[in-house]
Amino acid sequence: MQPHEEQIRQLAEPLLASEGMELVLVECLKMQTRWLVRIYMDREGGVTVDDCARISNQLGDLLDVHDVPPGPYTLEVSSPGLDRPLDRDRDFLKYRGSRVRLRLEEKIEGRRNFCAELLDYEDGGDGKVLVVRTDGKTFRIPRKAVAKANLEYEL
Repeated sequence: MQPHEEQIRQLAEPLLASEGMELVLVECLKMQTRWLVRIYMDREGGVTVDDCARISNQLGDLLDVHDVPPGPYTLEVSSPGLDRPLDRDRDFLKYRGSRVRLRLEEKIEGRRNFCAELLDYEDGGDGKVLVVRTDGKTFRIPRKAVAKANLEYEL
């Protein structure tokens, strides 16, 4: 997690909850001359453009007051889309049985990328473990090894 992501999450979650929405993911990236802050949010029935505009205005004010991130930034607020990012324990639990796309920090059995069915998300010896199946084979992937995880859109 980037340095300011947790601060932004702490500011955004109560705001979104008060609007009946769920914070899906916070990304805070340092660009050449400014920060890029991305907020992905969702709710039952989906998120509208008006929702994004309203939250962007309110959250922008909060970020300014708290000077997070420090200096100039661009704020992007959107729905997670069909290839929703999976970031928290509850995401992996909620989407068990779904197809996921994983990019790992290091190779496991010669692979860094997986497109697989998420069978389970469980406690392992050294932390959480994703149990996935692809190509007829089951893999146990430590959560800490996952650099990026998304739902795989199925037609």
